[in-house]
Amino acid sequence: MIIGHSAGLACADATLPVSLADGARFAHRLWATPPLDSGRARSHDADMTITIRPTARDDFTGWNRLWQAYLEFYESSVDDAVTRTSFDRLTDPTEPMGSFLAHSADGRAVGMVNWVRHRSTWTTGDYCYLQDLYADRDVRGTGIGRLLIEAVYGVASEMGCSRVLWLTHETNQTAMLLYDRIADRSGFVQYRKVL
Repeated sequence: MIIGHSAGLACADATLPVSLADGARFAHRLWATPPLDSGRARSHDADMTITIRPTARDDFTGWNRLWQAYLEFYESSVDDAVTRTSFDRLTDPTEPMGSFLAHSADGRAVGMVNWVRHRSTWTTGDYCYLQDLYADRDVRGTGIGRLLIEAVYGVASEMGCSRVLWLTHETNQTAMLLYDRIADRSGFVQYRKVL
């Protein structure tokens, strides 16, 4: 599987230095060990090659198309300023957050995942919160969601995080079929108060 990055191309065993918040610098292996059929996702007609790579500053158009579809899926919206600020943070190597895009063979962004690294009072290692995950309708069920989640597993492991966690809506039963296979349900219920 070939992995592209805005700074150049790297093969599956290359490393990419990334600096993160708190002044710490980590060199993490770009999650390129293909967990599913050597970088191929299942398609209804034939195999399709998928490239997972960190989201770069020049990926805004593709990322934003997926972001808007994700917000629509959850019947939600955010101000344009929030979208732009979020994207700028996700692509800033000094921020404790990041993003991966899944690209089809023709270069089209077909999936995205956004993550946030944060401290914990339960472990000495940080946690990695997988905040947003979305795949285009026409590629769902092909393994792209799993590839994106496993990309987050890879970067979290390289950063020394002790766990990856995420939430999903209780009505997202299809996605939960995948989540139940690749992670453990915590049994906790989320409460929130908007301020």
